[in-house]
Amino acid sequence: MTYIILAAGKGANLAPLTLNYPKTSYLLDDCMTILQRMVRGIRYYDRHAEIVVVLGYLADTVRKELEEDNVRFVMNPFYEVTNSISSVWFARDYLERENVAIIHGDVVFEDALMEECLTRPTDYPYVLVDSSRSVAGDYNAVIKDDKVLVMSNKLDTFDAAYGCMTKLDAVSARLVKREVDNMILSNMYDQYFEDSLVQMIMFHDFELYGKDVAGKCWSEVDSVNDLLTARQIHMNSVLAVKDE
Repeated sequence: MTYIILAAGKGANLAPLTLNYPKTSYLLDDCMTILQRMVRGIRYYDRHAEIVVVLGYLADTVRKELEEDNVRFVMNPFYEVTNSISSVWFARDYLERENVAIIHGDVVFEDALMEECLTRPTDYPYVLVDSSRSVAGDYNAVIKDDKVLVMSNKLDTFDAAYGCMTKLDAVSARLVKREVDNMILSNMYDQYFEDSLVQMIMFHDFELYGKDVAGKCWSEVDSVNDLLTARQIHMNSVLAVKDE
């Protein structure tokens, strides 16, 4: 499988903690960062993985951090004035693969999610959602009969939080590539990557499914409390034991 990890952003929500370090470089234990855990977790469950990391903010720091992890790097040089859709656009050639996962670089998943969702091939497009933890203002989804009707951080009513993971089969990956191209050409470079999925649902009858992982542990690190949660998830994982 191919994994596109989005790690270009500045982590403005965590400033000033991110003035000298990308938030993906926060340590989860004495020697493993958030991004290293993602990369090594993928390798643990999928040893033939093709891993692509999209860089931007403090790119050299991230490169050095992963220099021994056999990953490919793509640069989003406009990370300060764009959003994640531009990062996906710079990595768009990798959407020609047979099975693709697109993941936020600042998220920590428990082992079961890494093994059963992230690294397991799919034959249909889906996003991870969590009906147990949706909060107004976060990026949430409206779901009906397991299908995503809309996703946004501006919804008044919603069913689940978006879980920072998108899985694509060969056909849907190429459709996403085309939609991302169209949005960039329309100067929509300040949108979230996930907004391309919403465009496809709204205007092209795209069927996107939501896989509910309520009860599973995961944390997108947007606050200090999120980091503490992420550290606890990591300490209960096989990667923490393996690193001892």
